[in-house]
Amino acid sequence: MKTFHNMSAERLEELVAAFPRVRIGVLGDFFLDKYFDIDPAAAETSVETGKTAHQVANVRHSPGAAGTVVCNLAALAAGELHAIGFSGDDGEAYELRGDLDRLGCRTEHLHREPQRFTPTYLKPRDQGDPSLHGEHERYDIKNRSTTQWATQQKIIESLDTLLPGLDAVIVADQVEQADCGAVTAMVREALTERARQYPQVIFWADSRRRIRQFQGLMIKPNQFEATGRDEPMPDDTVGLSELLAAMQPLRTAHGAPICVTRGAQGMIVSDPEPTLVPGVHLDGPTDPTGAGDSATAGAVLALAAGAELPEAALLGNLVASITVEQLAVTGTARPEQLAGRLQKWQSQQE
Repeated sequence: MKTFHNMSAERLEELVAAFPRVRIGVLGDFFLDKYFDIDPAAAETSVETGKTAHQVANVRHSPGAAGTVVCNLAALAAGELHAIGFSGDDGEAYELRGDLDRLGCRTEHLHREPQRFTPTYLKPRDQGDPSLHGEHERYDIKNRSTTQWATQQKIIESLDTLLPGLDAVIVADQVEQADCGAVTAMVREALTERARQYPQVIFWADSRRRIRQFQGLMIKPNQFEATGRDEPMPDDTVGLSELLAAMQPLRTAHGAPICVTRGAQGMIVSDPEPTLVPGVHLDGPTDPTGAGDSATAGAVLALAAGAELPEAALLGNLVASITVEQLAVTGTARPEQLAGRLQKWQSQQE
């Protein structure tokens, strides 16, 4: 196994300079992340129930899941962005679409489906406390019935409409219940077919539950998914020898390159040969929320800009190392931050 530990500042600049020319479709489950900032000092007792009535001092929201990928792509100055999927026809859809519009992401292929919810994570948290201790219990709005055939067909038709003008398609499969989101078995089959038909387009998939079912697409499993380990403990890791033993059979069976994430330790990529790409060591508190999505954004933009897979994995590591330092929000990174982060990574390799 090789270790990738050298990228010049000039090479980074060359790749980043190409980001504004890249055209990407993000196909998947667009959630709304909605935060309620609670003022603990203003808490009241409900007259009717005697329970605490938490007082909301501020409401903020941003696109989540597939929308988190869009947030990161937009912050990195991607040239053209398209959302492919569905929302409900509700207040959450209004907020989600407005947020995507402000990011410059086109939404004509994010289909309004009145019979579906707009998936939403409702996140109450104590104002002024960015730590885990400040988080309240979360409330989730999800679709738990099968996505209608007509909706699935619209998603496939949108993909076909956009593909001739795209450099990359990122698939963000967030919904854990099978066939209840935008990325159903029918959509996955269509993606496999389109990946064969459009070899010049980068197809990259990330999935919470079904990463092994994306045949012919580049996939980003984490270390546990790659080795088939279910329900790992929070501090678990997978040894390099175990990962390497699992990667080649998975690469052969899958029929496309693999990029395995290892949290703060970075990534291992399968092509052009198994290569370890170290992460950036960070001191101080971090928030891993959305780290995988930010790594995806950086890696795919780099691939579309002409990077080899180890180079793209490093870009993903650099972006994720910036976003995880932003607490209590879904972080993003800007192009001008990458050179300094590369210098930090280079000094750690020495």
